[in-house]
Amino acid sequence: MSKLYELLEKIKLHTWNVFRYSLNNFPKNVLGSYQFARREMGLENQDSEGDFYKNFQPWLQQKLEVKTVNSWDKIILLYSVDEKEGITYFFQLLDEFLKRDKTLEN
Repeated sequence: MSKLYELLEKIKLHTWNVFRYSLNNFPKNVLGSYQFARREMGLENQDSEGDFYKNFQPWLQQKLEVKTVNSWDKIILLYSVDEKEGITYFFQLLDEFLKRDKTLEN
């Protein structure tokens, strides 16, 4: 498992304590900070991380049949009652996205 997905799994377990139900603070800001830190340390993205950054948005838009210029976090909020539900929905979508990855590898 890539470091990105390990980080997201840890965040998933402690989401409510860390982000106080706000999708505005998560996950896009966390992922941006993670990517920035790796760049600053001279570390390149792992292939699976590059796949997330490149393909999660198009995958999400295709899954939800949405054509928009909005970022994936905003799309998720549009399909959620509130930010708390949006965070839960993000992790459900991420699990589906990762399963899609495994299907492609086989």
